[in-house]
Amino acid sequence: MSESPRGEAARAAAAPITPSTGEPGARRLAWSYLGAVPYAATAALQEELRQGIRRAPGSEDWLLLLEHDPPVFTVGRNASRNDVVADDAWLAEQGVEVEPTNRGGKVTYHGPGQLVGYPIIDLNPDRRDIRRYVRDLQEGLILSLAELGIEARVRDGQENVGVWVGDAKIASIGVHLSRWITLHGFALNVSTRLSHFGGIVACGLPQVKMTSVQQLLAERDPSPEPPSLQDIAARVAGHLAARFGRSPVAVDGAQLRRRILEWQPASDELQDSSLRP
Repeated sequence: MSESPRGEAARAAAAPITPSTGEPGARRLAWSYLGAVPYAATAALQEELRQGIRRAPGSEDWLLLLEHDPPVFTVGRNASRNDVVADDAWLAEQGVEVEPTNRGGKVTYHGPGQLVGYPIIDLNPDRRDIRRYVRDLQEGLILSLAELGIEARVRDGQENVGVWVGDAKIASIGVHLSRWITLHGFALNVSTRLSHFGGIVACGLPQVKMTSVQQLLAERDPSPEPPSLQDIAARVAGHLAARFGRSPVAVDGAQLRRRILEWQPASDELQDSSLRP
């Protein structure tokens, strides 16, 4: 009897992902740009990759780079549903979902035109310092923006974690660590629909002003198109690999993307898949 399409999907999802060989002797950072993908299944893929690192300490780390579509408000551990100020009618009209998450921080927005990065990094044995890790994320983004002619910086205060240009925030950071393996990460506004931030108390800062690469570049010259997310993703991957002391290895995103798009939380036939949430 032939295998059902869902059975084929489950078998494909359970197959291991193997990056190409990086620099000999160096710990590798396998990175991939996945394009537009939904939030919930991507969270499940992060957990799968984290479990793989736990089973094989010292194996390659991962960096997933993508944008989320449909758009979503993610509610961190330090937030409440009240930090989403938009009502249900607005959410339905705008097509914005609301998802709880186990990362730190408050509420933030993910949507088309925003480069989201999820590093799944084993900080054992020599990088077990969460402040250093967050600073590495910030510096990787700052260096990437500098290549685009944008001068970004960090600001003092736990409430200001992220990356800023002047008094406006261009990137948010929220992470989760389990046994010193990282999940979640950062969101860099490139050509993001900034009006969607009006539906939340962004990052717990009621008066925060958000900006984007597109907005900042247009202030200098309105004619050129902003860089693509894929172009910026490659820049960020290189800078983060250097900050983490890893050898960057580009991975074809087709298999990872297929896993995300085939993930079905209510499917009995996928209950044994490693993508199970």
